[in-house]
Amino acid sequence: VLLMQLLGKNILIDPMFGGNAAPISPIATKRFSENSLELVDQLPKIDLVIITHDHYDHLDYDSIKKLLPLADKWFVSLGVGRHITKWGVPADQISEFDWWDEVEFENIKMTCTPSRHFSGRGLFDRAKSLWGGWVFQTKDHSIYWSGDGGYGDHFKSISEKFGSFDWAFIECGQYNKYWRPIHMFPEESVQAGLDVKANIIFPVHWGGFSLSPHAWKEPVEQFMEHAQNNSIQAYSPEMGVAINFGEENRCINWWKDLS
Repeated sequence: VLLMQLLGKNILIDPMFGGNAAPISPIATKRFSENSLELVDQLPKIDLVIITHDHYDHLDYDSIKKLLPLADKWFVSLGVGRHITKWGVPADQISEFDWWDEVEFENIKMTCTPSRHFSGRGLFDRAKSLWGGWVFQTKDHSIYWSGDGGYGDHFKSISEKFGSFDWAFIECGQYNKYWRPIHMFPEESVQAGLDVKANIIFPVHWGGFSLSPHAWKEPVEQFMEHAQNNSIQAYSPEMGVAINFGEENRCINWWKDLS
């Protein structure tokens, strides 16, 4: 989950506030923190919700239902709209995007970008919708959100098209050797940040759930180590803490003292 404010507009990405990332599994995958769904009640008016793909740890029924009165517009990957229309989002508020589709939203140029992942919420809907990341460009700033996915040449293609980025939020977590095509190891996440020529990189997708057998702090610790070894600035804001451009060094290693 990321709540980003650009040009005074509140953009909410992958609003998964629910407590279980595997609701159809016989074994629940519970969030580390409790009562996170209640955070929706503290959100400001949302100008735009973005959903990168339809996996349960990114698209959550309970979260969407609570967001209905708060959100005006929804940008989703191709095929994802069918889920949220069933849940009550008006069809005229939803726009679906293919890779490289562009749109101007409130003076923010936005582009849906490729990622190396997959989709589906059950046994019979695999690859019936798309997955991806997003680029956000204003006259002053350029931001990249990788979405979920494994390492690949698409990161260099994104840089070739858009140049460098002020900030890049890079997927880092829920990896194992069998999932390498669809999730990045920390060293690959840092390389992705280098490939897109980001000035500052942030690891995401690591602190909410345990979907893979690595220790919960391992992704961010290894990410920071690889970033330092590659001379690229990396930060990880504490959950729920707002960070402005130029304030990145407020992001101390808050996870160090947690068990």
